[in-house]
Amino acid sequence: MSNPALNLTSGLLLAALALVWGCSFFFAEIALEALPPLTVTLFRVALALPVLMLVVRIKGIPIPRGLGVWVAYLVMGALNNALPFSLIFWGQTEIESGLASILNGTTAVFGAVVAGLLLKDEPLTPQKLAGAGLGLLGVAVIMGPAALRALDPRNLAQLAILAAAFSYALASVWGKRMLAGQPPLMNALGMVAGSTLLMLPLALYADGIPPLDLLAPVWGALIGVAVLSTALAYLLYFEILRLAGSANLMLVTLLIPPVAVTLGVLFLDESLSREAFVGFAIIALGLVVTDGRLSGRLLADRKRVG
Repeated sequence: MSNPALNLTSGLLLAALALVWGCSFFFAEIALEALPPLTVTLFRVALALPVLMLVVRIKGIPIPRGLGVWVAYLVMGALNNALPFSLIFWGQTEIESGLASILNGTTAVFGAVVAGLLLKDEPLTPQKLAGAGLGLLGVAVIMGPAALRALDPRNLAQLAILAAAFSYALASVWGKRMLAGQPPLMNALGMVAGSTLLMLPLALYADGIPPLDLLAPVWGALIGVAVLSTALAYLLYFEILRLAGSANLMLVTLLIPPVAVTLGVLFLDESLSREAFVGFAIIALGLVVTDGRLSGRLLADRKRVG
C-alpha cells in the first residue's frame, strides 16, 4: 500500500511539527538551568496530560477499561516518554541542544532496523541495513576517535541521546504490536498518563518535591515543552499520519535539527563543530537510503530511459 502524497496542508503541518519538536531542545535547555533532568521530564508529561485529556473528552473518544491496555500504555509511556525524555535532558546538561537534536535524528534509522528485526510485515532489507550503517557512520564522525579512548561526561551524554533514540524505536514497535486497535489520540493520552505515573515517584525520590517558585522564563519553557512540544506535537503527529502516511512523516527527522541548531545559535550562544554538521549530513543520507523512495525513483527513471 503506497503512502498518500505530501500536499500543501500536510507539508505545512509537517513544518509545524518540526518547529514544536525542534523547540523542545531549546525549552529544555532553559528549564535545565533551574531544574534537574528527571524533574523536567515530570513537568513535561504532567503538564501535557490535562491538555490531552481535554482533547480526548471534546472528541468523545472512549476511555478503555481493560487492565491489559493500561499495562501496554505504561510500557509505552516508559519507552516513548519517561526513558528517552530523561536521557535527552540529562544529555543536554553536558552537550549543546543542537547536537542533541542531531543525534536524536538517528531515531528513524534505528526504528527501521528494530522494526525489521521484530515485525514480520516490515522485513530488514539491505537498503535498511545500508541506511543504518550510514547513520552509525554519521554518529562516529560526530563523536570522533577520542570517544574510543575515554568516556568523559560529554561522550556519555552523546551515548545517552543515542539510547533515547533506540528507546523511541522500541516504542514504535511496541505501539504497533500492542496498541494498533486503539484510537491514536487515546494512545497519546494513555502513554502520557503512564509516563506521568512512572515519573512522579522517580522524580520525587531522586530530586525531591519540585519547586514552584520558578522564574517566568523557566515556567514558560516548561509550559512550552509540555503543551507545544508534547501535547500539540502529538495532535500534529497523528493528523500528518492520517493525511500523508508514515513514510512522509519520517521527513520530520530531517527538519528538527535545523530548528534546534538555529535556536541554540540565536538564543543560547551555542556553536557546533564542523564534524557535527558533517555527521548530520551523513545521518540524513542514511535516512534517505532507509526511506528508499528516492532510490526507487532513480531506478524507475533509469528503466524508462533504457
